[in-house]
Amino acid sequence: MKRYISTITIASSLLFASTLIADETPQSSLEQTPPPKEQKSIFAPNFTYWDVSYNYLDWSSGTERQSTFTDFSYIELEGGAGWDWGEFYFFTDIENPTHDWDDEPTDDKRFVIKPILDVQLYESNWYVHVQDYYLDSNGFFVNNLVTGIAYKFSGENGSFIRPFLGTHYQESTFYDGFNGYIGGWTLIYNFTLADQKMTLSNWHEIEFDRDKEHYEADDGTPIGDGKSWGINGAIALWWTPIKQITAGVQYRYAYYKLGYAGYSNAIIYSFKYNF
Repeated sequence: MKRYISTITIASSLLFASTLIADETPQSSLEQTPPPKEQKSIFAPNFTYWDVSYNYLDWSSGTERQSTFTDFSYIELEGGAGWDWGEFYFFTDIENPTHDWDDEPTDDKRFVIKPILDVQLYESNWYVHVQDYYLDSNGFFVNNLVTGIAYKFSGENGSFIRPFLGTHYQESTFYDGFNGYIGGWTLIYNFTLADQKMTLSNWHEIEFDRDKEHYEADDGTPIGDGKSWGINGAIALWWTPIKQITAGVQYRYAYYKLGYAGYSNAIIYSFKYNF
């Protein structure tokens, strides 16, 4: 009888212990299982940046002698964002902000906006590239839409170069329609000099195969940009002594562009506040 009771007691103890172990095992597993990750929205950017700047553009004396261009200041809002699927950049300018809209060109107030969207193709370095440049002023407007492809070469410290090529559709005061092609690139090279944060940048555009109606009169006289091709761009050096402040000097250039049949160039002095 005692042996029977002892057997029952031992069996009960083993069963109770097994129950405790069985109960503890799932609890231990639950404690080791990480919580499910919150799924990121495709609209949530990986990064954003914004700045506002004051700029003064000083045309060279040779450019002023040969054209109607005049120096001007402008206020610019610039920004961008990046996602897993692509990147967006834009700037908008108010040129001659202290002047009136009805002033004589080129002393009138002008409005400019340029958005650029690059959408990644199949997790590659290729992108669908869309950019638009719009300028509105007293007596003249132009809208240059480019749709095509781009390829991004990425380096260290956020440096990159992105060449692109696309078709050019133009609407303006004097011309509407397909106006050839535009290719070019955007270059950003970040580096340090004497422990100071520096950036070398270059945007460059090449227009070609323009419609003859855009640059030549019926009698063969050059008008507008003056040729079937042209270049447009700027190369700049930027210094960021502290996170909030950037100062820069830009060399602005154009050849058979900006409505002038020749070479034009200027220096732009810029001061940015970074948000």
